[in-house]
Amino acid sequence: MFFTLPTLLTWARIVAIPLIVGVYYLDITAAHQNLFATVLFVLVALTDWLDGYLARKLNQTSAFGAFLDPVADKILVCAALLVLLELQRVNALVALVIVGREITISALREWMAQIGASRSVAVHMVGKLKTTVQMVAIPFLLYDGLLFGLISTRLWGTWLIYAAVVLTIWSMVYYLQKALPEIRAKAK
Repeated sequence: MFFTLPTLLTWARIVAIPLIVGVYYLDITAAHQNLFATVLFVLVALTDWLDGYLARKLNQTSAFGAFLDPVADKILVCAALLVLLELQRVNALVALVIVGREITISALREWMAQIGASRSVAVHMVGKLKTTVQMVAIPFLLYDGLLFGLISTRLWGTWLIYAAVVLTIWSMVYYLQKALPEIRAKAK
């Protein structure tokens, strides 16, 4: 099911990622770069919700879509973190923890699927909460200004990205603990 509407939205999300990065290479003011990157990120992130909704509503769920959707999310988050790292709006440790967790849990899920134990590392609420906090923190940090003349998005984004780091570590520990019995059983 490569060409269903939900899968095409996921592909569009992947194709749009270089546009978010590319905004920072345009010969426009930094404020405009921040605004365009933020709007693009929010629109692209919303397609994550939309493609899932449409897949269920139109009964167009597929194994390929289930594979591609989280890949698109991880590439989006990693690309945004690299931009924010380059702009010195997040520090390297924040980016390393978030990207490292994504790689670790993706590898764990792949291995658990190979041994027939993927249910033990199925998506959990703490993982969803982590993703939500990240998806709010990142556009705040991309915008890097005053929202409505009142809200310092840099300050709020920084606090939220640190909360995302805590949730990232928590969710990684949770998934590793859920997988530990299977890991021990296979190690024998």
